[in-house]
Amino acid sequence: MSCFRSAPLTTLAVAAWLSLAASPSLAEDAPVIGLITKTETNPFFVKMKEGAAEAAKAKGAKLLTGAGKADGDNAGQVTAMENMVAAGAKTILLVPSDSKAIVPAIKKARDKGVLVIALDSPSDPPEAVDALFATDNYQAGVLIGQYAKAALAGKTPVIVTLDLFPGHPVGAQRHNGFLKGMGLAAPEAKSNELGKGAEIVCMADSYGDQAKGQTAMENCLQKAPGVNLVYTINEPAAAGAYNALKKAGKEKGVVIVSVDGGCQGVKDVGAGKIAATSQQYPLKMAAMGVEAGVTFAKTGKKPSGYTDTGVMLIADKAVAGVNSQTVAKGTELCWGKK
Repeated sequence: MSCFRSAPLTTLAVAAWLSLAASPSLAEDAPVIGLITKTETNPFFVKMKEGAAEAAKAKGAKLLTGAGKADGDNAGQVTAMENMVAAGAKTILLVPSDSKAIVPAIKKARDKGVLVIALDSPSDPPEAVDALFATDNYQAGVLIGQYAKAALAGKTPVIVTLDLFPGHPVGAQRHNGFLKGMGLAAPEAKSNELGKGAEIVCMADSYGDQAKGQTAMENCLQKAPGVNLVYTINEPAAAGAYNALKKAGKEKGVVIVSVDGGCQGVKDVGAGKIAATSQQYPLKMAAMGVEAGVTFAKTGKKPSGYTDTGVMLIADKAVAGVNSQTVAKGTELCWGKK
């Protein structure tokens, strides 16, 4: 089922639900579960959707999917949530684009008895949802920070950070974890403020997008032509950074580290475009969410608190003192079930 866009969400959400309800392979009382991601195009969320669909089929559940038009599109996610509740969803799995702005919509759904589970990104405050299934994003940052420090081999770091956008918890956790891994001053794990040490010569928002990442890197190169280390929020942003560096003839002198561990990202590690990436497992997040939704429908039992879905460092070249896995291992596991 394709993800929804914000304008026609009501018609499509109801139509999709009716289509699933009419399927002879699903019982009349099959639980209805909604999945709302940040976008429908980012490969990370495509894989998450595949995981939810696979689990829903196995568990005999009806799955609705929706997404914002772009990272940060809270209005699109609110509309998707409202339509899913109207279509009978008793569980909604949500990757919040705006962790604070989505909270009133979450409260309305929960007040109607809907189980709301955050995937990948926490709500703000975290207790606004029933549970969170996600990577430890701070630890993901720590791992690539440790690798980057070793890869620089004693060179003074001259850092560009291509972040998500201001105020997002995941963006802050990865950024600050990276600084912690580098051994630099960093805010605590729960802070939504980005660390801004003197070693960082340029910070820019990429919105996790390749084209925006390339533009941001091009702008940062104007300010900091001597950059030797680039932290990126995800692998599409890393690909954009690499393109900008290659265009400027600087790709061989800069270490790029990232987070996600998607299949294309792992290929980019193998090709030398990205030095290392922290791999996470969106298929596992989604499958766990669907399973929790089915259990809730059958027993009324709700999950609670935070469940760590795992993270692993993938690098083509091992460095002393930092535990990493090979590109072959990363390819085997890319975004699947760890």
